[in-house]
Amino acid sequence: MPAEPTDPAQPTDPTDPTQPKQSGQPAHPARRDLLRTGLATGAATALGLAATTGTAAAAPGQADRTLTLTGHLPTGAPDFVYLPVEVPDGVREIAVSYGYDKPQVPAGTPGNSCDIGIFDERGADVGGDGFRGWSGGFRTEFAIARDTATPGYLPGPINPGTWHVVLGPYQIAPQGLDYRVQVILRFGAPGPEFTPHYPPERARGRGRAWYRGDCHLHTVHSDGRRLPEEVAAGARAAGLDFIVSTDHNTSSSHAVWGPLAGPDLLILPGEEITTRNGHWLALGLEAGQFVDWRYRSRDEEYPRFARQVHRSGGLVVPAHPYCPYVACQWKFGYEQADAVEVWNGPWTYDDESAVDTWDSQLAVALRGGRSWLPAMGDSDAHSAPQVIGSPHNVVLAEDLTRDAVLDGLRAGRNWLAESVTVRLDFTVTGNGRQAGIGEELTVPAHAPLDVRLTVSGVPGGTVRFLTDEGQMHQESLPTDGSGTVVWRTTASLAAYVRAEVRHPKADGTPGSGNSMGQDLPWGPMAALTNPIVLRVEED
Repeated sequence: MPAEPTDPAQPTDPTDPTQPKQSGQPAHPARRDLLRTGLATGAATALGLAATTGTAAAAPGQADRTLTLTGHLPTGAPDFVYLPVEVPDGVREIAVSYGYDKPQVPAGTPGNSCDIGIFDERGADVGGDGFRGWSGGFRTEFAIARDTATPGYLPGPINPGTWHVVLGPYQIAPQGLDYRVQVILRFGAPGPEFTPHYPPERARGRGRAWYRGDCHLHTVHSDGRRLPEEVAAGARAAGLDFIVSTDHNTSSSHAVWGPLAGPDLLILPGEEITTRNGHWLALGLEAGQFVDWRYRSRDEEYPRFARQVHRSGGLVVPAHPYCPYVACQWKFGYEQADAVEVWNGPWTYDDESAVDTWDSQLAVALRGGRSWLPAMGDSDAHSAPQVIGSPHNVVLAEDLTRDAVLDGLRAGRNWLAESVTVRLDFTVTGNGRQAGIGEELTVPAHAPLDVRLTVSGVPGGTVRFLTDEGQMHQESLPTDGSGTVVWRTTASLAAYVRAEVRHPKADGTPGSGNSMGQDLPWGPMAALTNPIVLRVEED
């Protein structure tokens, strides 16, 4: 647990190992080495170092001023630790570097891992205006000036006041975590004002058509190793029509995508919000918009930020809900979600779990007369050899614009493809009517309905038709990977029907949806559709 607040009128005990320390500034026993109760993050009370660097205006030619902040965080420390830094007039750049110890821990015990970011003089309240950048654990140093900043951070004015370096100790070893943060204040005339170059909200489309796009991508602005230029080039090489930029917990990349977009590639701003209880994608944000991540499920803050995204016209999409990594598994529920990412990168068992859960929710939603949650698939590519566009979404949109693409995804008018080489068409026809992916077909209860899937690009693949009863039809594709599969049902027997196309299993067999065994019953996914909903016509 964090230590109790210290009375600022009393000096702290310098021998107490739980007290953060500072050096490189004038000694002041009543203001040095103070441990205070910082800004509340959700239900947690945050610790912060009451650092003082002076607030007097700098004299012309003043030398750099360095402040070193050290401290110890015990197991059970709050999610975020706020280290206040007083920034005087005349600072042109703030440079920060940090490190922490990594003691050996027993097998199966998490070791020390600590993120970092910064908020400016406008404050560090959750959902406030003071955000200036976050690099997680990807960088050990960063700098911010008026005209430039390290990727992940926002260039802009260096105004005087209390700034906060923020540590995010998301894993602490049993021995605790000792940190050391160095802040350098560099004085001088500010650089020119930064000019953002946001991407346009429209590209040259084909009117109402199917457009391919990857909605989960990372760059050097968070923990990716690709430059934005490389991501844009990779999207074009993958045959994509649009992408969404979703760096972790920062909006800094929004301002650089403008020159990289073009008539052939729509680039939408977004963010991956990485909370301690799961990650979610904010897709199609207003350019420069930032969404806070500093909360847990129990804090009841998530709905507020979901509403923020919805007000901007964007989508809320829980990402990789069964990812086994720390803090990745989704704990917020799906009430505020617009879709769910059921396929993330190369197909693995956690994707199987996500699809199974999503499929179960379809039947529940339709039985209750509620809207159903569409499925999405994205690459989550960070660096080579992760492949941009594998998988991606193929969405039916009125045109290649921000609003049209988001509308298509929101309505579930999309299917998920492993690559551009996979193509399909999926319809249900009966009683003189036809419906496609994400649409509804209302027919008499016992009218015959023909479910038809035409697919190419999956040699020896397995086609599956699934309803609220489970798998109802399975058929293998020829070796050239192209074919048409037809199956008949009625609205009295199926509330919805959806299709999957699987690769053969590792042993070359097609797999079976009606068997049980020790291994997965299917090979990797090649394509997955959202459902076609079947309604019984009222008498």
